[in-house]
Amino acid sequence: MKEIKEKTNTKQMGNDDKRFLGTEPVGRLLFRLALPTLAAQVINMLYNVVDRMYIGHIPVEGALALTGVGVCMPIIMIVSAFAALVSSGGAPRAAIFMGSGDYETAEKTLGNCFVLQIIVSAVLTLLLLLFNRPLLLLFGASENTIGYATGYMNIYAVGTIFVQLTLGMNSFITTQGFAKTGMLSVLLGAVTNIVLDPVFIFGMGMGVRGAAIATVLSQGISCAWVLLFLCGKKTFLKIRAKNFRLVPGIILPSVALGTATFIMQASESVISVCFNSSLLQYGGDIAVGAMTILTSVMQFALLPMQGLGQGAQPILSYNYGAGNSGRVKEAFRLLLFVSLGYSLLLWACIMLFPQGFAAMFSSDPALMDFTKTALRIYCAVLGLFGIQMACQMTFTSIGNAKASILVAVTRKFILLLPFIYLMPHLFRANQTMAVYLAEPAADVLAITFTAVLFRSEFKKALAKITLDNSAKRE
Repeated sequence: MKEIKEKTNTKQMGNDDKRFLGTEPVGRLLFRLALPTLAAQVINMLYNVVDRMYIGHIPVEGALALTGVGVCMPIIMIVSAFAALVSSGGAPRAAIFMGSGDYETAEKTLGNCFVLQIIVSAVLTLLLLLFNRPLLLLFGASENTIGYATGYMNIYAVGTIFVQLTLGMNSFITTQGFAKTGMLSVLLGAVTNIVLDPVFIFGMGMGVRGAAIATVLSQGISCAWVLLFLCGKKTFLKIRAKNFRLVPGIILPSVALGTATFIMQASESVISVCFNSSLLQYGGDIAVGAMTILTSVMQFALLPMQGLGQGAQPILSYNYGAGNSGRVKEAFRLLLFVSLGYSLLLWACIMLFPQGFAAMFSSDPALMDFTKTALRIYCAVLGLFGIQMACQMTFTSIGNAKASILVAVTRKFILLLPFIYLMPHLFRANQTMAVYLAEPAADVLAITFTAVLFRSEFKKALAKITLDNSAKRE
């Protein structure tokens, strides 16, 4: 009897632990979950920056080696986007099932996403090993840099499975509320890479190939950490062999929901190529150099908003699944308030001190002076971007795949891409700056469209919760 009682108490404690996303104060939860996710993104960015710093300091061939590895980045971004295709839809859906108390389907979602990511990894590895040279030439490698690029990519391709599983499965750790564990997964890989880079690059004289080996090993260690956690005792959702059979009703909605994030990430490489080709035509090398700084500033600007959104996602998803419309509304309002406040503050700093931001990335007087004007134009609507981020993350968090995909496609492909080529023809007085104007012009229309769509779709989502709750009471 005593043993049965202890098991019952343990089970009750476990259920109480699982429900903290639906009981703890929303403000405290958002702070607790957003800080580690933000830290993880900052660590990941520093990880990439330090990696390039080491490569750039290789004696004699550092500049060419850095350029060669830089050409690999669009392909690496696409590989990461495929991890998001599976996980950024699967993880919110798992949290929604958790909120409704359906842990069996939540675990099936985890198991299906795990298997699909292994399949995707195998296909990507094969494609990268067979076709990396023509792909790298397409993305800008020259005869001088192609050797460094293929040297790096051939080794990186072998570790694709580690990248896919680390990024993808880590989302299932965060969505359960284990944000600190998710952050440690990234930290473990970053620290390992930073330590191994100089050993392989300089100590063993392996150059770019050494950097790739260090990256693969560090991702492998992170992957082992993530999988051990998801197979261990602390996780609420476990990877189980019985859930490895792909079920269309589980995996297809997950992929559909993740498509918006995939589009956002994969399209960055396309957008970058379009911006650079247009700027090279109208402004030359200095305009392309300025664009590198602008995108870096924008990346730093978006990190806190992305961290906030990822911190809010488990709260929104869980409470949506639990039918708690009050907490869903409270979480969204807080996410919107904080995101908009941050974006407005950063926008004010950029408008007042653009040269300070430019100086973070270059000491060249001509480039800094040019970037100062370009930065003000490019970031003109950044102050309102908190609205876009909050609405888009909420669409994903409540499982609205159609709206999430629609706003992503509208901003990137329907608006921004055509504007890159249209603006120089509309503003012929300064065609170079007109190219930068494509970003704020697209953002104004995209944010307006997203806000209008969100108002309608969010009302429908809350009404559905009310209807479902009424049906349950009957």
